[in-house]
Amino acid sequence: MNAMNREAAPYDVMIARSVKCVARDGVKLSVDIYRPARNGEPLPGPFPAVVTRSPYDTRSGKGPSGQAKNGEYFARRGYIYAVQDSRGRFDSEGDFVLLDQKEGEDGHDVIEWLATLPYCNGMIGTQGSSLRAWNQTATAINRPPHLKAMWVNQGGSNAFMHALRHHGTLELRWLAWLVTNSIHSQEAHADPALQAQLVRNSENMYEWFRRLPWSEGNSPLSPLPKWEKLALEYYRNADFSDYWVNPTLNPEAYRDQTADVPTVYSGAWYDTYPRATIKNFTDLEGRLSHQYLLMAPGVHGGPNLDNPLVGNVDMGPTAPIKGNLAKDRMELMLRFFDRFLKADESAWVDQPKVSYFHMGGNGSKNAAGRLVHGGEWRSSEQWPPLGGVPEDWYLHSDGSLSSTLPDASEPSRFTFDPSKPMPTVASNVSSMTQNLPPFPRMMRTGDPITLRESLVLQGAGDQVTHKGVHGAEAPYGDLSDRPDVLAFTTRPFAEDTDVVGGPEVEVYLSSDAPDTDIFVQLQDVYPESEAWPDGYRMNLCESIFRVRYRDGFEKPTLMKEGEVVKVRFELYPTSNVFKAGHRLRVLVSSSSFPRFDVNPNTGEAIGYHTHMRKALNAIHHDPQHPSRVILPIMRRG
Repeated sequence: MNAMNREAAPYDVMIARSVKCVARDGVKLSVDIYRPARNGEPLPGPFPAVVTRSPYDTRSGKGPSGQAKNGEYFARRGYIYAVQDSRGRFDSEGDFVLLDQKEGEDGHDVIEWLATLPYCNGMIGTQGSSLRAWNQTATAINRPPHLKAMWVNQGGSNAFMHALRHHGTLELRWLAWLVTNSIHSQEAHADPALQAQLVRNSENMYEWFRRLPWSEGNSPLSPLPKWEKLALEYYRNADFSDYWVNPTLNPEAYRDQTADVPTVYSGAWYDTYPRATIKNFTDLEGRLSHQYLLMAPGVHGGPNLDNPLVGNVDMGPTAPIKGNLAKDRMELMLRFFDRFLKADESAWVDQPKVSYFHMGGNGSKNAAGRLVHGGEWRSSEQWPPLGGVPEDWYLHSDGSLSSTLPDASEPSRFTFDPSKPMPTVASNVSSMTQNLPPFPRMMRTGDPITLRESLVLQGAGDQVTHKGVHGAEAPYGDLSDRPDVLAFTTRPFAEDTDVVGGPEVEVYLSSDAPDTDIFVQLQDVYPESEAWPDGYRMNLCESIFRVRYRDGFEKPTLMKEGEVVKVRFELYPTSNVFKAGHRLRVLVSSSSFPRFDVNPNTGEAIGYHTHMRKALNAIHHDPQHPSRVILPIMRRG
């Protein structure tokens, strides 16, 4: 098949539902198989295969969970497409445990079973996003002999460091996922009254977050003790331990066991996994053959890589994969599998190791009133690209940010009240949802995804509170105007300035509390203009750090009152041009809720705190304590 007719779909499709694969422990896993067909009969092949393994209903056509479109797409182009219900979900037997160690074993068993079918030629690839990406990396660690290629979109690398937990905090989206997806647990399917109770609990997700810490019998998952146990384990296991080293949760710890197969690690700057996606690539690119990195500007979910809208920001017509890198995302994936499963040398010619969208450069307003940020696709043979130089930009007592070392000064102080945390306006979130109550005269459907409300805007937006922001109170306004926030801002850039890579922060702080958090966000601050009379404060990247872990995550160290400590951590990666006249702002606080759990400032064991207290926190910026941001800057010319 040459490049001119690659999109041709010469086959019809036949579907075999709920075919059972028996796993090594006797559990029957349900697989829907889409096969190339003609005249109402499946063809004998043999054909290569693409596998997706999903905790969502494989038969659902709704929302991002639907696999019917993918199945028909690949089968019409000469592939078997097999989609498996994860263990313990929908038509598969067994007990479902989120990110369980059995994920890799099941992946191995399904691939090797599929290879024995007479219509499969044994050339098998995998694809999928989010949890369907996590289970690919777990499968690769189990090295099934017939695994030949993977397209891993938006999956994890180390759940403890930057996915489930995050520098000591908990990403609350995982609790939201457990609550909203418990509605389709096997127990809930068998008991309508139980399911109704879980639906009601998931309609109040934000309020449940406000009630943390949860405990046994006092959580929205209390009707499902096994699910509640897992949620509490994720919440309470805050120190790094063996708990976090199973190959599904932490493929980073098993790099030397990962199968050497061609792989695309695909992600997006405003996804929940940009750091993990890049870490997967950079850890393996030098060890394994045919490793590729693709970083789009989008949010979570594979189809969103063909969408220029990223939260409340339009990245412009050059942003989607569709029409720029390929006909669309599916066609790009097809080319990859044609090359490595069908040995079509014309399919993946001169593909750079790294393709990434460099954001910025427009600044207009679209018809819907959204910022058009713009950007362009770039390529490189490594990440970060050659030419980047880490530069120190220092925080100053007057709120400025510059490359000049700070003078002697008093620290900048703020009071952090955990009962009134800084609200998350727009950010790198996924599954941060609660169910909506049923509308009048509307029947609840079987797929709750269609009836969910996002608690946080996924992606980019002006970092200004308004009535629609959960937790925001009047008077609304710029986050930097809050009393629990500090802002440090550069002068307007005299020339276009490119930041490409993973910024880091090194902060010297003290507190009157034994423990607290430090949250840092970088913003591209647009100047006032006719299009934007108040300017625009677009979030670029961020991270948070629980200060008790400054000396290591295995053993926490509490602070002494007034003691100045140093905390250094990496923000999420980004690629952005600050246009001449723009400024870079570093926003510092001690919370971003509900993206992260709130530190009670008491120093008690995480997940067991009995009360909250205010913390008077101080950021130091003097010659002995030069708090700084380390920016990966690509200098022009």
